[in-house]
Amino acid sequence: MNDSPGCPLADVAAAYAPRLSECSSEPGLVAALDQHAAAVCDALVPDRRGARGRSVGREELGDYVLGFTDRLAEVAWTEPAGHDFATLRLTAVCRLIRDHDLLDTGR
Repeated sequence: MNDSPGCPLADVAAAYAPRLSECSSEPGLVAALDQHAAAVCDALVPDRRGARGRSVGREELGDYVLGFTDRLAEVAWTEPAGHDFATLRLTAVCRLIRDHDLLDTGR
């Protein structure tokens, strides 16, 4: 996986990273992002006890994003002005991308 324009992580970061700043001043949204990020991590590493210290991987998060966005396309989801489940999940993915430096070309 690379940082080309077709990279699912780059695409999600470009579209939803601006929502991180929207959420940072709202405690309820911060808590929701925490929960969504934890749910994504749990989906990627189901047995967290055996994964202590393990970072979220670029490829596995990319695969997750592709599956999630494919499902959104299947149901003809459109992005709302506010925050729904899908926008919070994609914004949480952006936070994971940022926190784990997944778009850093040095990795």
